[in-house]
Amino acid sequence: MSRSSKQKEAMLRILRRTTSHPSVDWIYEEVRREIPNISLGTIYRNLNMLKAEGAIIELSFGGAPTRYDGNCQPHYHFRCIKCGRVCDIDGQVNGDLDKRVAEDSGLEVLGHRLEFYGFCQDCGGCKESNAHPDR
Repeated sequence: MSRSSKQKEAMLRILRRTTSHPSVDWIYEEVRREIPNISLGTIYRNLNMLKAEGAIIELSFGGAPTRYDGNCQPHYHFRCIKCGRVCDIDGQVNGDLDKRVAEDSGLEVLGHRLEFYGFCQDCGGCKESNAHPDR
């Protein structure tokens, strides 16, 4: 992290202790518990800085609200198309996919993000799963 501030440190701490992939509004409400006078503009500014520094991941899913992830280790996500829940998928990321795309395309592939989607266990689409749903 480059320039540190108590706001940015609080946001990073909050994001790293949850697996819920929260929205900006959720992050704002959580940070306000520690820093009551923080503005929504400060939240957005610090999220952009944390993302640019590689400390967090921004997850955009089409028309759904943007979510944030404090876990920057390579991993996959599952998004429920009914309730919007986003959860991590356990398992190893397929590094062979990066090599294959690079070889086939001639491009320099640094990594990939993969989103699975469907219905979560609460919405009736799954039986047993390795997904750990958090809201």
